[in-house]
Amino acid sequence: MSSPLLDHCPPTLPAAAYTDADWYAREVAAIWRREWVHVGRLSDLPLGTIRPVTVAGAGVILCRSGDGALSVFHNSCRHRGAEICAVEAPLGKLVTCPYHAWAYAARDGRLVSTAFATPTADFDRSEHGLVPVAHHVWAGSIFVSLAADPPVFAPDLGLGALDNWPMERLVTGHRLVKDLACNWKVFWENYNECLHCPGIHPELSDLVPIYREGIMSEAERPGGAVHGNRSTLKDGAETWSLDGRTCGPAFEGLTEAQRATAANFVTVYPTAFFVAHVDYARVVTITPTGPESMRLTAEWLFTPETMGQQGFDPAKVAAFATIVLEQDGAAAEMNQRGMRSPAYQHGRLMPQEFDLHHFHHWVMTRLEQPVAQTGQSGAQGDLS
Repeated sequence: MSSPLLDHCPPTLPAAAYTDADWYAREVAAIWRREWVHVGRLSDLPLGTIRPVTVAGAGVILCRSGDGALSVFHNSCRHRGAEICAVEAPLGKLVTCPYHAWAYAARDGRLVSTAFATPTADFDRSEHGLVPVAHHVWAGSIFVSLAADPPVFAPDLGLGALDNWPMERLVTGHRLVKDLACNWKVFWENYNECLHCPGIHPELSDLVPIYREGIMSEAERPGGAVHGNRSTLKDGAETWSLDGRTCGPAFEGLTEAQRATAANFVTVYPTAFFVAHVDYARVVTITPTGPESMRLTAEWLFTPETMGQQGFDPAKVAAFATIVLEQDGAAAEMNQRGMRSPAYQHGRLMPQEFDLHHFHHWVMTRLEQPVAQTGQSGAQGDLS
């Protein structure tokens, strides 16, 4: 196996990339209003429900019909632009604007009624339906893209990366929401390296011995030696938990390598990463709220059978990864504070930070592309 380590020490992104409002506005337009953004679990959106969400500063409505069909539209009436839905509510066959009662078909967004308004002959109803938003359901999660021509939906390990887990059946048992005082890229950079693990994550480094060496895999060792499907966990541990024990039956159908890895990470830039364990899964969502702020949302996912066990407490299962996420959040905020220094212009990556280098390339490639139209409005504002 060839080593993934860098053969040089390239510069990081410039300091402005983490603090500058104009740089952030470019990212809103070129990344967050074009790429696929995670907006929640399908199982958490009940049948017959309309839910408003915000994507890159734009209002969007998720419409799930009684038969399970999902439609997504811009949250803007075609009459005079009023917000159609402010809070989650029951959904029937129609979506009705509360301002002047224009009504649209929930399934396809076509204009059904202009209520008390009386259009003249020059008004074409077929041209005034709700504006659709591209959406994709993968691994039981809903992703949307505001782009008129969205990119191919492509997790880093491929669409089949989680096929051996029953992701569509998993339900949310515990949720953590935390606002962080750091740029969204800082959190991703922390995610992409383990040089910080020995100092920042004592509990995690105890559970996963290789992390004590500041590396993420055996391939990063000199010579790239990999010893078969040996477990990544310390002796006696089976999963990521406080005591290393599983919370319920292990998933059937996992390969020997997937069981040995114990924490199978799948990344969907710029919005989320999934961690599939042998007995449960997690999805962690990153939502920028400004040049130096973001929201972190973590959801722990279990089978209904595991959730139904007598005395089962999903918060206890979540406790271990919560410690890790809290440590990561504190480290990211520390990093952000230091980058505000006028002495900091840019940093230098070490060979073990190869995934940071790839991430920086991913960001810059998208910023260098022309910004396409994103539905009805331009691409400005924040992502809160």
